[in-house]
Amino acid sequence: MNYINRLIIASKLVVISAMFSALVFSARVNAVQEIATQEGASEKYADLILKFEQKLNFQIISVADSNVPGLLQINTNTGIFYGSENGEYFLSARIYRVGDEIVDETGAALQKYRLQGIERFKDSAIEFKSKKEKYVINVFTDATCGYCRKLHNEMDILNDLGITVRYLAFPRQGINSQVYRDAVSIWCSENPQEAMTKAKAGGNIASTSCENQVADQYNFGKAIGVNGTPNIIMPDGTVVPGYQPAQSLLLALKAAHKA
Repeated sequence: MNYINRLIIASKLVVISAMFSALVFSARVNAVQEIATQEGASEKYADLILKFEQKLNFQIISVADSNVPGLLQINTNTGIFYGSENGEYFLSARIYRVGDEIVDETGAALQKYRLQGIERFKDSAIEFKSKKEKYVINVFTDATCGYCRKLHNEMDILNDLGITVRYLAFPRQGINSQVYRDAVSIWCSENPQEAMTKAKAGGNIASTSCENQVADQYNFGKAIGVNGTPNIIMPDGTVVPGYQPAQSLLLALKAAHKA
């Protein structure tokens, strides 16, 4: 009798597992179809997305035409790749256009991709706004990072130079770590600016939670190649990977603005 009961329970578990897998797969198919629609892609791109995801084990965020005829730009949760329209080839490459000048096409695509992504988080970034605003930088940050604290200590100087700073969360220990939970507490605080300043001074932040985009910001950071903090995204989508003194940042901003 015990054996029969165990057999019945095992059968139920198999059915439940199969149902759950089917639901997950169905949800991903719907998400893939939505990606294809959003990007103006044809139905064959939805099939291509599913094929690449199943074979290569990562998530495709969007698909776009590249500047190379017949080659698609595949934006994933781990960066930009390329694929043939028939789905036979998938490339990890950096593409350069050779003309009168050599143009880094992949770099240009990344700049655009960064700026498009940052736009999604403009309402959830923690902003330290300059009253003399001339430039806006977006900074992936971790309150426990020493160089992030060093940059934050220059906030008054940055603001006085006309630089507005918008913080995006990048808890370096990953999702579900204590650093991640602390980031959620900062973003969900009654006054996130004060909480950020307190945390970067080594203070403790009261634990709290709310609907937030901390995980989304972190995952987007990974998708565009952020692997350390601070990671500073300039107004043109280029990156300063690491701490720079306020005056150096100002010079870089002026140079980028002239380019």
